[in-house]
Amino acid sequence: MRLLKHSDTDFEAAFDALVNDRRGSDDDVSADVSAIIKKVREQGDKALIDLTQKFDGFDLTAEGWVISTEQCQEALDTLNPELRAALTLAAKRIAAYHDAQKPEDRDYIDADNIRLGAKWSAVDAAGIYVPGGRAAYPSSVLMNAIPAKVAGVQRLVMVTPTPKGEINKTVLAAAAIAGVDEIWRVGGAQAIAALAYGTDTIDPVDVITGPGNAWVAEAKRQVYGTVGIDMVAGPSEIVVVADNQNDPSWIAADLLSQAEHDPTSQSILFTDDEAFAASVSSEVDALLAKLATGETAGASWRDHGAIVVCPTLDDAMPMVNRLAAEHVELAVDNPDDLFAQIKHAGSVFLGRHTPEAIGDYIAGPNHVLPTGRRARFASGLSVLDYMKRTSFIAMDENNFSTIGPSAVRLAEAEGLPAHAESVRKRLS
Repeated sequence: MRLLKHSDTDFEAAFDALVNDRRGSDDDVSADVSAIIKKVREQGDKALIDLTQKFDGFDLTAEGWVISTEQCQEALDTLNPELRAALTLAAKRIAAYHDAQKPEDRDYIDADNIRLGAKWSAVDAAGIYVPGGRAAYPSSVLMNAIPAKVAGVQRLVMVTPTPKGEINKTVLAAAAIAGVDEIWRVGGAQAIAALAYGTDTIDPVDVITGPGNAWVAEAKRQVYGTVGIDMVAGPSEIVVVADNQNDPSWIAADLLSQAEHDPTSQSILFTDDEAFAASVSSEVDALLAKLATGETAGASWRDHGAIVVCPTLDDAMPMVNRLAAEHVELAVDNPDDLFAQIKHAGSVFLGRHTPEAIGDYIAGPNHVLPTGRRARFASGLSVLDYMKRTSFIAMDENNFSTIGPSAVRLAEAEGLPAHAESVRKRLS
């Protein structure tokens, strides 16, 4: 863990290193992924069968390709009642938040009496990737599937690996709650290729979303353009801005809530009190000794974590914007003053009682967020990722004559005589 003090002579260089820390996988997987995609495109089902046996130790031919909606409903029916209630509450809140995101169609007459507008419609089919085995998260099923259904997607397909036949029943229960239509027992880059290009068994989709490992992320990058994707996500990250009125153990837990995801995750604390910084660091060490995920979280904290001590919290905000982090917590009494200074962040958590973890599960906004400083230009997953806008124009002879001559001149200036003639004929 790095301790950076604003007063240090080498602070700017140290902070630049923190901003430019590249925490992705050291493996260049692009060539491997390209080969897998090529194999699926050429061999279809056979490639999926071979690759699923190779990587997951699962025989699709003998054991079956599909997890049925009946299996999902059975998983929901037999789920622990308290866990079922929690999933149901989360789904309700996620649906309500995303329903408010739905855009309105526009249809109006402009100053030249020309009818203009746009209508929104959902894609026909969307695919969501859900990691399998140990890293199986029902919350991700809800966060990816519910916005698609709210958008109006009619065919929602889930792909998830089932290594050695292992199925996470809570994930299936979440799929039942969210209304997933199809579930295929394939994973990895090969599943992304199947969703993008289709096989004899799996029909292609229009948009692919959902988290995955480096191979999945690279596969999504390579198929983008054939299909839409949510984003190419990297390791998780959190920035916490906190004064000394916080309980240090709370802040320590907040920092480790992202560190436990992966050794390449990053957790950074900004504070204006050096003694508080030391207290938080001690609490992190104490909590790491207790966590079942302590090995992973500890590696993340040691290799990529940092505490930055600033003269004031206002001084921290330009640095927070430079990091453009996935998650930003403002753990102060009056967070709106600091929030007004935020320009780049995936999601912001306001106040001492709003930890990032509440947003991962139950608050309502989506937890699929840009990482790796991409919050400078990208937003979290929303209903709009499953929709597209179609503009329209309607004219008659009178209003056509108003703007038509200018279109002719522009077409001629661009050396496109057929364009010009298309308009000119209607003018005469």
